[in-house]
Amino acid sequence: MSFLPEDEHQTEQSPETREKPRWYAVQVASGCEKRVKTNLEQRVHTLDVADRVLQVQIPQTPTVKVRKDGVRLHSEEKVFPGYVLVQMLLDDESWQAVKNTPHVINFVGAEQKRPTGRGRGHVRPVPLSPGEVERIFKHAEDQEPVVKIDMAVGDKIMVLSGPFKDFEGEVIEVSPERSKLKALLSIFGRDTPVELEFTQVEKQG
Repeated sequence: MSFLPEDEHQTEQSPETREKPRWYAVQVASGCEKRVKTNLEQRVHTLDVADRVLQVQIPQTPTVKVRKDGVRLHSEEKVFPGYVLVQMLLDDESWQAVKNTPHVINFVGAEQKRPTGRGRGHVRPVPLSPGEVERIFKHAEDQEPVVKIDMAVGDKIMVLSGPFKDFEGEVIEVSPERSKLKALLSIFGRDTPVELEFTQVEKQG
């Protein structure tokens, strides 16, 4: 089955289009991005379309998650959950290699209306613009690590160490980049803001 209606097939398959690889966004089942990337890279060689499906990428940015005990876990977070980017020369064979990969939902593109009936038509893949591609990959490369902490404003905490040990309070500010937070502690009957290290507190409840 062709990925294009017959009347558009010749236009899309011009030599100029065939010779220039473009990046396409492909929607995949949630949480299956890495599986799709691995499966598609294997299928590309099995189906002998490695000359047309050139790269499969999952843009990611670095993250640092700070646990309650202060341990910093380095990982990566997907820029576009539910999507992979594929650089390819688009023709029927390369389209089918991608589209029929397990957990692939569809290319991002323009839906072609059916000439008859009320069902959904084909989706004609639309390539990303060079500007979009540059912005996506530059963002992923240049992004400073995002620090995440399992604490938020409004959380109730217990102080585990330091001069305010065993005091209870409420978080009013979180500074992940400094591994510190501010909490209101009841000192001498008055709510007093106190700066604490992440390692000094434990979230309650």
